[in-house]
Amino acid sequence: MDATKLDDEAAMSLLAELWREVGRHLELEESVRRIAPMLATRLPVELLLVRRLDSDPTRLTTVAAAGCTPNQVLDPSPTRSECDARAGSELLRFLQAGQAALFTTATRSPVSEVVLPPGLAGTALVCPLLAEGRPLGVALLFAETEGALGAEHLGVAQALLEPLTVAFENDQRLLELARMREALEADRRALLSRLDRQDISDTVVGAGAGLGQVMQRVEQVAPTDAPVLILGETGSGKEVIARAIHARSRRARGPVVRVNCGAIPAQLIDSELFGHERGAFTGAVATRKGWFERADGGTLFLDEIGELPLEAQVRLLRVLQDGSLERVGGHQAITVDVRIVAATHRNLETMVADGKFREDLWYRISVFPVRLPALRERPQDIPALATHFAQRAGQRLGGAPLTPSEHDFELLVSYPWPGNVRELATVIERAAILGDGKRLEIAKAIGTYEPAVQPLRPLTLPPAPMAADVPIQPLTIDHVVQTGGNVAPLDSAMVSHIERALLAAHGRIEGPFGAARMLGINPHTLRARMRKLGIEWSRFRLAGKNADS
Repeated sequence: MDATKLDDEAAMSLLAELWREVGRHLELEESVRRIAPMLATRLPVELLLVRRLDSDPTRLTTVAAAGCTPNQVLDPSPTRSECDARAGSELLRFLQAGQAALFTTATRSPVSEVVLPPGLAGTALVCPLLAEGRPLGVALLFAETEGALGAEHLGVAQALLEPLTVAFENDQRLLELARMREALEADRRALLSRLDRQDISDTVVGAGAGLGQVMQRVEQVAPTDAPVLILGETGSGKEVIARAIHARSRRARGPVVRVNCGAIPAQLIDSELFGHERGAFTGAVATRKGWFERADGGTLFLDEIGELPLEAQVRLLRVLQDGSLERVGGHQAITVDVRIVAATHRNLETMVADGKFREDLWYRISVFPVRLPALRERPQDIPALATHFAQRAGQRLGGAPLTPSEHDFELLVSYPWPGNVRELATVIERAAILGDGKRLEIAKAIGTYEPAVQPLRPLTLPPAPMAADVPIQPLTIDHVVQTGGNVAPLDSAMVSHIERALLAAHGRIEGPFGAARMLGINPHTLRARMRKLGIEWSRFRLAGKNADS
């Protein structure tokens, strides 16, 4: 330790005070301002300068300066000393030697002309600043009086190299962090601009209507660390609810990481979830953190957890039980603090009964289940959702938000939305594109689900009893005359006709063999008519299956 070169207790005390100041991790200007008066108690110096080494071209730039006496006024403008090739080479050799030296402005040399800033006269103790053998710059303890500093002070200067280097490195790290924050903030602003949002959190449309009960449960469980299982159909917005839970938790400032368990190849699941060490397998050229480590201190959203293989479920259970994991190819236990929010569209209880999902994992993740209703179960949210998506689509495509009309709302509410909120967002985007970003073509957007209707052959149905157990008789003029002209109401005739088509199609509505194709109408129109007439299509699907068997 360089401190052994100090010759008295006062110098040791000075060194201890310097380390205390360096440990504050202040900006370099503030560190130099605090350190300079301390140095004056041990050395006859009036000024402390720190100069940074820049390359391409090689030069020294003054980045911090402070007087050693109170109320000393300094020129705040930075000074820069350029180097030619010869001076730059000698400067690097001097810095890499790592030895403090005594320079004077009266005796000029290629190194001193670069190290000593212009406009100063006197003597300086020059302390090279190195980090792991890499030159960073120099610190100068300057005395204006000739002869005030001598060889007897070099020991003190040498002892100062390490704390002054640490102060310089701290400042560089602070600057780098500031640059990273600025870059991330710029990326964040650009992302929000593209998404037309004011903040990064997802908007929960319908929180006060169809999702009211869901949001009540979110508010209940969010402040805890209990695992949450979100149940709902594909496209119903499970990730939005997961992020809402994170945003309302004590982990809100931590990361929220989403993993689609169904999209990870089986052979890579362990590496993705738990990470791997370098050389653990072919292609593992570097150590990689898994999703659990990346979510440390935050929330890990395991989407479609029902798709995990049984082998991965075993390893996942261990992490949930004791909060520790091992990377693939590693032997050291790593502790993580992660809150689990899982989601699935599957019936996990049935999977447990069938042996496709571990019962102990099911109990672990389903501490607090939240069922997310399908969009068809909360039609009151469709206008608000459609407006939300239309505004965003309009901004992206035409620069101005779009608004659905009342007729658009009627069409959207009458559609069953088998794809839920995701399908609604897609239809609105398609409608905006069809309208060239200036209007919404909702009817066309919904109609594009089906191919163009081709001329149909006359419908020939096999003789079969109707689901309503009402036999169908051929309707002829003679039959009308025989019954006294009594004709069934139009709605009853429509019910019979639609039911015959559904029976022939085994309950299918869409597709080339669906009832809509047989009847020559759009599936959307057929579904709306069936709701009005009270026809339940599932009865005919069951009837078709029984007939097939």
